[in-house]
Amino acid sequence: MTHRLILALLALMLAMPVGANRIKDIANIDGVRTNQLLGYGLVVGLDGTGDQTTSTPFTVQSLVSMLGQLGVQLPPGTNLQLKNVAAVMVTASLPPFAKPGQQIDVTVSSLGNAKSLRGGTLLVTPLKGLDGQVYAVAQGNVVVAGVGASGGGSSQQVNHLAAGRVPTGATVERAVPSRFGQGDFVHLELKEADFTTASRTTEAVDRAFGKGTAIPLDGRLIQVKAPQDPGKRIAFLAQLENLSLNPGQPTPKVIINARTGSIVMNQLVTIDKCAIAHGNLTVTVTTTPEVSQPNPLAGGETVVTQQADVQIKSDKGELVEVPASASLNDVVRALNAVGATPQDLLAILQAMKAAGALKADLEII
Repeated sequence: MTHRLILALLALMLAMPVGANRIKDIANIDGVRTNQLLGYGLVVGLDGTGDQTTSTPFTVQSLVSMLGQLGVQLPPGTNLQLKNVAAVMVTASLPPFAKPGQQIDVTVSSLGNAKSLRGGTLLVTPLKGLDGQVYAVAQGNVVVAGVGASGGGSSQQVNHLAAGRVPTGATVERAVPSRFGQGDFVHLELKEADFTTASRTTEAVDRAFGKGTAIPLDGRLIQVKAPQDPGKRIAFLAQLENLSLNPGQPTPKVIINARTGSIVMNQLVTIDKCAIAHGNLTVTVTTTPEVSQPNPLAGGETVVTQQADVQIKSDKGELVEVPASASLNDVVRALNAVGATPQDLLAILQAMKAAGALKADLEII
C-alpha cells in the first residue's frame, strides 16, 4: 500500500463524522430481500454410507418413484437394500432481483440415518418457495468439509459429515415478483427500531434531497419520495444508501447464553456501586457396591448391597465491593475481581439486574 493511498484513506476517515454510519448499514429498503427455498431429493454415489433402508422407507419409495419416471419398472415386492443412496433436504436462499439462469449455492442435509454424504451427487431437485412454485432446480456434486473412518469397533471423525454444500448447484428458473420500483415512494426499514435514529435519518435525507423528501412513519419505517423513472430511481437509491449520519445510541445490553455459559456485553453497559458475595455449594454422592457373603454352612445367599457416602462442600464466598463503573473495561475488571466462573456470572448478573445495579437490558438466549 503506497503512502498516497494511506493518506487518502486517513483523509476519508477524518472527513466522516465520529461514529457515523451509512444508511445502508442501519436500514434496508422495503422489497429488497432474500427468499428461502426448500426441496427434497436424493444423493447417490455414496461409498456405503447411505441410509439404512430398513429404518428409512421413504428413501426406497423416492428411489422407486424416480426410477419409474425414467422408465424403469421394478417387479412388485422387490426388496431393495441400498447403501449408496441418501434422502436429503435441499435449502437455498434466493437473492433479491435473481433472474432465470442465475446460479446460487445450495445446502444439502441428510434426512435419514446416512453416516456421510461425502463423495455423493445430488440428483435433480426442484426448489420451491412458500407459495408452492418452483423457483430453482439443483443438481451437482456435494462438497463435505470433513472426513471420517471406522474399523474394528473404532472410529474417527472430523467435522460434520451429514451435511454439505453444492457451490453454484442450483439454477434459477423463475424470478420473484417484486413491488420495488412501483409507486411514488420507497420505504426504509431500520434494522433496529429507534425514534432518534429515524429522526436523524429523515434529517439526513432532507439535507441531501430537499425538505419533505422523507417522512418518518414510526420508529422503524421511513417513507421516501423517489423518482418514477427506473434509471433515475436507481441512481437516487445509490446516493441515498451512502448518506452518512450519527444514529442514536444503542441500548446497553448483556446477552447471556444459558446453555453454553457465554456472556457478551456492549460498551454502553455500566454498573452502580454494589457488594457481591457468591459461594458454590457442591453435593457429592458416592455409591460403593459391597458383597455380603454368608457362612458356607448357614444356608444363606450372597447379597450385593450399596454403601452410599454423601459429602457436602460449601466454598467460602467473600463479600466483594464492586465500584461504580462507567466503561466496559471497568465492568469486566470488577466482575473478574469477584473470581466467579462464567456459569457463576450468569447468576450474579441476574442478581445485579434485580438489585438495580446493572444498567443494561439482560437478554437470555
